[in-house]
Amino acid sequence: MNTGTKPISSTKGLLTTVGYQLGTSPCVYALEGSVAVAGKVVQWLRDNMKMISKPSEIESLALAVPDNGGGYFVPAFSGLYAPYWRSDARGIICGLTGYVTREHLARASLEAVAFQVMDVVHAMQEEAGIELSSLRVDGGMIENNLLMQIQADLLDSKVVRPVVSETTALGAAFAAGLAVGVWKDTDELVKTWHVAKVWRSEMHEDARAKLTSEWKKAIDRTLNWAD
Repeated sequence: MNTGTKPISSTKGLLTTVGYQLGTSPCVYALEGSVAVAGKVVQWLRDNMKMISKPSEIESLALAVPDNGGGYFVPAFSGLYAPYWRSDARGIICGLTGYVTREHLARASLEAVAFQVMDVVHAMQEEAGIELSSLRVDGGMIENNLLMQIQADLLDSKVVRPVVSETTALGAAFAAGLAVGVWKDTDELVKTWHVAKVWRSEMHEDARAKLTSEWKKAIDRTLNWAD
């Protein structure tokens, strides 16, 4: 989250970092939330659990059910990062009954990614006092349309997928282009950014509150596993 030219020292488990500096203009700072396991969840389901043979299969599996069936997956394989910072945490799957199928677990796995983003975004909003109007996403997982809808539902905010999904590489190209004069200023850069798709929440507040509460219970159960 861009916090402007004044760095914010986080008390909510976030990292204060330099966003960018252009020429002699003031440095722009940001709040960052590191998550240990996101896309690796899908790799784990494929390589370790043999639930899928390729990453794209997880979306169709998860779409076969309307919800997680009461099952929650917290992929704290190497502890919990932002905003918890608990190295003693370990991954769990909980809330299981005989009703839960691999389709429910596939959905719970996608939800786990979205829940972790939700935790970081909520911490950022509390820290900076800035209300989220939309979340611009990037990376390989944004091709999963169901994940994007789940993210919009949990955040109760717009989720925006750009035409160019590799934002990190694009930002490096923009910085280099500005340095050598390909673009005159950042106003020109803004014109090159285009929206591919937007998701909006389709979830009732009561349902969102219930899911969030159960996720928090699942988080609590990951703690104090490792020395």
